[in-house]
Amino acid sequence: MANRDPQKTDVLQGTLDLMVLQTLATMGPLHGYAIAARLEQVSSRSLQLNMGTLYPGLMRLEQRGFVRGKWGMTENNRRARFYEITATGRRQLSAERAEWDRTVSIMNALLNETR
Repeated sequence: MANRDPQKTDVLQGTLDLMVLQTLATMGPLHGYAIAARLEQVSSRSLQLNMGTLYPGLMRLEQRGFVRGKWGMTENNRRARFYEITATGRRQLSAERAEWDRTVSIMNALLNETR
């Protein structure tokens, strides 16, 4: 078993798409490493994002038409695939945000319930 920083958390199942779409909507086109770095930054370095999870997620989002990928050069002159959110992806982001808000509301009600 690999050693893991106890202060870091794994991506909650089912939230990766929402996080990636929101990041691209906010930041514009980014390559995978930059997406991961942004998610780590926004989470105050507490989110642990495995590249073996991110890249299949990006492929899935691209296959569904939520993001569009194209090859370009990074700031370090390295070839990388840059992803940008599509109009369909923006609609999906809106739907996923609404569902997330609903889920959070339900969880808050349950966790704050008293006997």
